[in-house]
Amino acid sequence: MMPRLLSIALFGVAWSAQAMTLETPGLLPAQIARPLLEQDPSVVAARAGLEVARQEADILNGSPYEWSAKLSSQRRTLQEGSRYQEWSAGIERPLRLPGKAEADRNIGKATMEEAQARYGKALNEAARALLRSWLDWLAAERGYELAGANRQAAQENLTVVEKRLRAGDASKLDVSLAHAELAEQQRVENDAKTQAAVAWGYLHARFPGIGPELKAWPTPVPLKENAAFWRERILSESNDLKTAQAQLQKAQAEAERARADKLPDPTVGIYTASEVGGRERISGFSVSMPIPSGQRGRRAARALHAVEVMRQQMESKKRELEGEIANAIAGTEGAYLSQQLAASGALAMRDNARLMQRAYALGEADLQALLLARRQATAAVQNALAASVTALKSYYALLIDAHLIWNLDQE
Repeated sequence: MMPRLLSIALFGVAWSAQAMTLETPGLLPAQIARPLLEQDPSVVAARAGLEVARQEADILNGSPYEWSAKLSSQRRTLQEGSRYQEWSAGIERPLRLPGKAEADRNIGKATMEEAQARYGKALNEAARALLRSWLDWLAAERGYELAGANRQAAQENLTVVEKRLRAGDASKLDVSLAHAELAEQQRVENDAKTQAAVAWGYLHARFPGIGPELKAWPTPVPLKENAAFWRERILSESNDLKTAQAQLQKAQAEAERARADKLPDPTVGIYTASEVGGRERISGFSVSMPIPSGQRGRRAARALHAVEVMRQQMESKKRELEGEIANAIAGTEGAYLSQQLAASGALAMRDNARLMQRAYALGEADLQALLLARRQATAAVQNALAASVTALKSYYALLIDAHLIWNLDQE
């Protein structure tokens, strides 16, 4: 029975020969995972933000100014008593200077890039949530299977002890111990069943489109590439860093706009008028421009300082990411080694339980020693399961951040 127990929860540690861009066997395929991610509310909101940014960019690409129409009417009265009806009409509009138009287009472009990065970040966070909740559910299902096998083993053991009691080869204490072990395993199985139901409920509520089909357990694998590869790959795909870069570009474009705005935009117009009852006709062209004050220069200086702030924030984000990447790589490598050690320990405890089973059958060991050996083997299997979950979460989190699974590189 013990080999069957361990076969439920022990997992292979063989090297995966697949390329990093291919999906690891047992992982949710992209055709299932990607629609789940696209339907996540945070991703939907970020995608809507893309349209907002697109509209903002269109607004910035066009001139912020509009034509203004003027119409006036007046009555002229001369001293001798003559009266004349007069009127004037015209249109005018400020003109955005070329340097300002280019700066506005750059602001719009940076706004789009920032929204795109935020969409990618939302997709990345949803992918992490899907991975965690899916693996937690699979682990809970494996734990439930293990608990069921343990309960069945305890039931079979009680049957054997009761037969030995009738044959005079066991004591009532052994029967009592076997009954207690069965009750404990029934409790553990019920707890495992509840945990599996809770894990599935959360997964289904978080990602409603996912099906309840059990997939093959993913095989933990070691990192194939060196730390430099992961650092460069994750930095190049980091949406946090892309967001900071877009914010810096936006600040630079706004500084260019503030610098260009030191020269005010002129307002040009044409007009026509009728005076002295239509005896005089007037038409002309007008140009006006605000007289710049020191406020424009101060706004330009403030924008330049804002650029430096964003530059330093981007550098800070980059260093923070480099630290997180280093921690993630070390954690993934350590988790894989721990999983191997846990699997090896579980195999050793399985052998120990098998030997104890044989010793009990030959009358060389008592029931308490057998039950202890089985509990130790079960604990070792559970530790191997937990270590495998940790290794998988750490490994796949790296793949998500590097955009190597679920077509995350196709944002």
